[in-house]
Amino acid sequence: MNPSVLVVEDDVALCDLLSWNLSAEGYDVRSTGDGEEALVMVREQAPDAIILDWMIEQVPGIEVCRQLRKDKETARIPIVMLTARGEEEDRIRGLKTGADDYVTKPFSPRELMARIEALLRRSRPVLAGDNLLFGDIELDPTSHRVRRDGESLHLGPTEFKMLRYFMERPNRVLSRQQILDGVWGMDSDIDERTVDVHIRRLRKAINRAGDPDPIRTVRAAGYSMDAN
Repeated sequence: MNPSVLVVEDDVALCDLLSWNLSAEGYDVRSTGDGEEALVMVREQAPDAIILDWMIEQVPGIEVCRQLRKDKETARIPIVMLTARGEEEDRIRGLKTGADDYVTKPFSPRELMARIEALLRRSRPVLAGDNLLFGDIELDPTSHRVRRDGESLHLGPTEFKMLRYFMERPNRVLSRQQILDGVWGMDSDIDERTVDVHIRRLRKAINRAGDPDPIRTVRAAGYSMDAN
């Protein structure tokens, strides 16, 4: 499952360059030069990281960053601000607004790739080969093993992918379409009701008598892995 990056940059040539470099590194890339469209794209399908230019059309990058940080569903997405502004006050303002990193133009694409990778390693430990933990559930992405309170659990391949998808995005409400895209792939023509079937199988596999169910059904929205 490749990490996804949204590039928000209205310089078409630079946007294409960044998209090409990210794709070459194995990232799934979407892009836009419009701040308003960026907000819609993030809320429709949250990326794993965002490269966000300060000066873009409709809604400025710093306002996009502010709005994403105010929304609990998008507040934890790593954001790299990309701008020609080099003054210290502007850098501080960008970071105080919630940006995780700040890169001033002109820059080396290799340096930007390294910064994105570092942010993703902190926000998604699975990218570094580390085990994922949520409460008493532990998932080893390398050996494809899952334990709860030290006891091995037996999951089918789809349920394993689904649990991993949830554990990489804790406390975030995920729509059925997002889960379909993340587990089966964006080109899948599987019906959304299939998600409900596999959610039931996942719950049966990870929950024993007396265990709290970490998968919460959010009415008319989807599912979330949280502490209820």
